[in-house]
Amino acid sequence: MNYWMESSDEDYETMLSLFEHKHYHWSLFVGHLLIERLLKGLYAKLNTKEPYAPKIHNLTRLAELCNLKVDSETVSKLNLINTFNQEARYETTKREFYHLCTKDFTQEQVQIIKELREWLKTQINKE
Repeated sequence: MNYWMESSDEDYETMLSLFEHKHYHWSLFVGHLLIERLLKGLYAKLNTKEPYAPKIHNLTRLAELCNLKVDSETVSKLNLINTFNQEARYETTKREFYHLCTKDFTQEQVQIIKELREWLKTQINKE
């Protein structure tokens, strides 16, 4: 579990740095990674007999596998963040995603990622 937490913290700093340097689409891509890693860390904590997190990237599915109670608003946020993984990765959508990621759009999404990060950390730190 420590691996997931440490790498998520590193990704958080990277996301902020990328945003600061106006690499908005990559900032959101890394934002997806940090949420994914927190969910996988929670999965590892909850599944001590089989702590190896599934090799998937879908945040909503990972939340389900962690038995997290999430409202429809949180599901919507996770689903949107899921697109950051796909849109920034593939050439067919990368350019379109790049143009979507204005400073204002990215700033709003980074704030959502920060809030989800804090919430997930409280879930992980529960006994």
